[in-house]
Amino acid sequence: MQDASSAEETVVPYRGVLEKGAVKITDKDRFGELEESGYGSRDGGELVLRDYEALYLLYARKLELKERGGADIGFERLAELAQTRAGDSWTKFVIYRDLKSRGYIVRDGFGFGTDLRVYERGDYPKKPAKYVVFALDEGIEKGMAELSKSVKEMAKMGKEAIIAVIERRGEVIYYKVSRARF
Repeated sequence: MQDASSAEETVVPYRGVLEKGAVKITDKDRFGELEESGYGSRDGGELVLRDYEALYLLYARKLELKERGGADIGFERLAELAQTRAGDSWTKFVIYRDLKSRGYIVRDGFGFGTDLRVYERGDYPKKPAKYVVFALDEGIEKGMAELSKSVKEMAKMGKEAIIAVIERRGEVIYYKVSRARF
């Protein structure tokens, strides 16, 4: 009889390399696994992760990341690098992590000021994303005119707009946004 610890499935981390500011998966035979779960984008013969995807996989201990020279890159180091490239990288990571922990497939936004697209459970890749998420940190101002225009465009496309606000304690609160007529 096996005890509980030996019966647990061992997760074999993906292997990646940080090259020219991009995280590239080096396990070519595992591209399909990642793509099925909504990770990365193909660039020629490579699978490239967005910073928040790589951070999530490092956080979940599902990725071993190295520099081209072979030195290990940990979560904190990648978070610092990502933040220098894009000031909203930490915000996107926190929201991405929260949505992934809830079982959603999350992809990058597609303009109109959106940050992320979220698919209903079981819909990816068969159906388009149902939600678009606008990320905000508590205390940061955002113009209502810009948000209103984006919500209007999303409604035309049949998407539901969600504002994800990260509280100072790091919790994410979601607000559904719709057009109101007075």
